[in-house]
Amino acid sequence: MPKALCIGELLIDFVSTTPDVSLTDAPGFVKAPGGAPANVAVGLAKLGIDAGFIGKVGADPFGEFLTKTLQQHNVDTSYLIAGEESRTTLAFVATRSDGKKDITFYRHPGADIQLSPDEIDANYIQSAELFHYGSVSLSHSPTREATLKAIQCASSAGSLISYDPNLRMMLWDKPDEAKYWIWKVMPYADIVKISEEEWEFITGDVELTNGIKKILDLGVKLLVVTLGERGCYYTNGTIEGSIEGYKANVVDTLGAGDAYVAAMLSKLIKHKDLSNLNQQLLNPIMQYANAAGALATQKIGVIPSLPTHAEIKRFLSRKQNVE
Repeated sequence: MPKALCIGELLIDFVSTTPDVSLTDAPGFVKAPGGAPANVAVGLAKLGIDAGFIGKVGADPFGEFLTKTLQQHNVDTSYLIAGEESRTTLAFVATRSDGKKDITFYRHPGADIQLSPDEIDANYIQSAELFHYGSVSLSHSPTREATLKAIQCASSAGSLISYDPNLRMMLWDKPDEAKYWIWKVMPYADIVKISEEEWEFITGDVELTNGIKKILDLGVKLLVVTLGERGCYYTNGTIEGSIEGYKANVVDTLGAGDAYVAAMLSKLIKHKDLSNLNQQLLNPIMQYANAAGALATQKIGVIPSLPTHAEIKRFLSRKQNVE
C-alpha cells in the first residue's frame, strides 16, 4: 500500500510553446500530463516517497497516456479509473514569466468529475500515512462527494492531511460556491498551502494577518503561503518564517506550486506530529521546497519538470557556492 495518497484531477495540459503570449496568439502547444494532485503524487514518487493517485480519466487515448505516465513514474494507479461515460479533461495553458496563467478547460463534463463515492476504498485510504487533496474535485458532483468521503476516511485514520486549494475559478459555476467548498474542507487539513495570488479571494483579505488567524483557528497546524520567485512564508501561530526564493531561467511556471508541495510533504511526512515544529526544522524544509519550485519552472509541462532529490541537492549546492 502507498505511503502517500493524492485525490483529484488528472488531465492533459496543452502548454503554449511561446511564453508571454495569450491563448489567442499562441502558435503551438506541447501535450503534457497535468492536474495538481496527480502532479504532487508524481513529485512525491520522484522524491522517493511511495505514492498513489485516486481519480478518473476517460477510456480514451488521453486517459491511457495519463495512466501510463503515472505508472512510468512509479505512482500506484490501483484506484485510477478509466470511465466510459465521459472523456479525459483537457486544459490549454498560456504561461507568463510573472507566474500568472491563461487557462481554458475542456470539461463538459470531464472524466475527472465523474469519480463517485462508491469508487472510494476506505481501507486503501486509511492505510496511508499522508493524504493530499485540492479544491478542483469539489467543484461538481459526484466527485465532490467522493472527495469528501476520502478526506473523512483519511481523517478518521489519523493520517497527516495536506490541502492545496489550487483555485481554478473557471471550473466553478459560481464564485460563492468555490469559496464555500474551499472553506468547507479546510478544517480537515493539518497542512494548508495557498499561493499569494489566491489569498485575497480565499480569505477575503489582502493582508495576511486576518486570514492567517481565520485558517489556524480551524485547527490547521501549518500554513504556508507561496510568493512565487520571492519564496514563501509559513506559520503555525507560534512560530513564523519567510524564506527567500531562488531565481531561475523561467520557461513555464505551471508546475512550480505542485513541485513545492511535493518537496515540502516529502520532508514533513517524516514528522507526523506537527506540534513539535520549529524554525530549525522548518527553514531547511522550505528552502528545499523553494528549490524544487524553481527547478520546475525550467521545462515545459509539469510532470516532466518535477525534480528528483539529487537535482534539488545539486541546485541548492550551486546556489550556496555562488553566495
